[in-house]
Amino acid sequence: MTTHSADFADIPGTVLFDAQQSRKGYGLNQFCMSLMKPANRERFKADEAAYLAEWPMSDEQRQAVRDRDMNRCLALGGNVYFLVKIAATDGISVQQMVGRMTGMSEADYRDMMLRGGRPIEGNRYQHEWSQRSGA
Repeated sequence: MTTHSADFADIPGTVLFDAQQSRKGYGLNQFCMSLMKPANRERFKADEAAYLAEWPMSDEQRQAVRDRDMNRCLALGGNVYFLVKIAATDGISVQQMVGRMTGMSEADYRDMMLRGGRPIEGNRYQHEWSQRSGA
């Protein structure tokens, strides 16, 4: 059975990182990986706009990075394993980053995960949300 990105479009919070997303986010993800070097982190922190301009990224990707909108970065081809380099550069833990991505505090996110994560009921498919709201 072959799967396609469209097969996952109705799953809430899911961005399939496939070949298409990889191509779209190549420059963004290369930028993120550059932050593994201390000198690059310092350059980025000193002048984000100038450092971002060195990478083959779209203006929308650059803005998402400047806004620290990791959900937008994912949609624009970012891979979460690379995006954590931005959070680390900012002194933010993965738990803090993901909590922010879900609209929760770090403590609320941690507690939810310790309880087993989000309940599956009502969260399997986005179309369930519209049925609940009567839309």
